[in-house]
Amino acid sequence: MDLTSYSLEDLILAAIKSEQESHDIYTRIAQSVENGLMIDKFQFLAKEEVKHKHYVEQLYHKQFPDKTLTLPSKTPVPLPEINLPENEDVSLSDLIEQAMEAELAAHDFYLGLSDRFDDTTIKHMLHYFADMETGHYKILEQEQQSLKWFEQSDVYWPMVHAGP
Repeated sequence: MDLTSYSLEDLILAAIKSEQESHDIYTRIAQSVENGLMIDKFQFLAKEEVKHKHYVEQLYHKQFPDKTLTLPSKTPVPLPEINLPENEDVSLSDLIEQAMEAELAAHDFYLGLSDRFDDTTIKHMLHYFADMETGHYKILEQEQQSLKWFEQSDVYWPMVHAGP
């Protein structure tokens, strides 16, 4: 992801905002599903996003010590958003698909952001975040596959259990 046309401050604020929004989405999904394993996985993902957010907030304060951290309502950095309308039914598989796209974009974003730093500690941490986002993608991918399998196996075929 080419991030050279954005200021470092805009990039860091976009990262914080993205992590917060991802946390909120994963928390809402965890609250809306009934499968205990899925609840645990989405709560895990939500907690991961909080950890990332805290690190990026610290990075912001280190880079801009004289500024107050204020998240914009919209960032200029084009990161995919997960659309979870308040009062509409959205299929879980659609949400997972959106989340998978967001995790892949976050991976690319953190790799691009790491290129903006000379400090090897920061660079390595952002690479680590990129790897973690790939891990999140894989968790979501497995849930997506399980969900599709369940949806397919939940089909009722008349006479499937009828004997000869």
